[in-house]
Amino acid sequence: MAKVNGNYEVVYILDPAMGEEAIAAMVAKFKTMAEARGTVAEVDEWGKRRLAYPINDLNEGYYVLMTFTADAAFPAELDRVLRITDGVMRSMIVCKDEQ
Repeated sequence: MAKVNGNYEVVYILDPAMGEEAIAAMVAKFKTMAEARGTVAEVDEWGKRRLAYPINDLNEGYYVLMTFTADAAFPAELDRVLRITDGVMRSMIVCKDEQ
C-alpha cells in the first residue's frame, strides 16, 4: 500500500549576500509551499554559519531546517523548486519515517 503522508526534514543553505529581507521572503516562500501540501511542524533558522568547504567561492551560508508532513509526491516538487531557485546554494530532503 502506498504511503499517504510522511514526515520530512529539509535543510537548505541560502546565499547570505541576498540580505535579511530576501532571506526572510525565501524562508516564507518554502514554508508556504509546504503548508499548501501538508503541515509544517517547525522552521528553525540556524542563521549564518561557516561552510565546511567553499561553495561558489563563498565561505558562509544561511542555514534553515524545516520539518513538515506532506504527501509522498511533494518532496520531489520541493526539491525541484529548491534546485532552480536563485540564492539556494545546497539543499537536502530526508524522510524521517522508518522504511
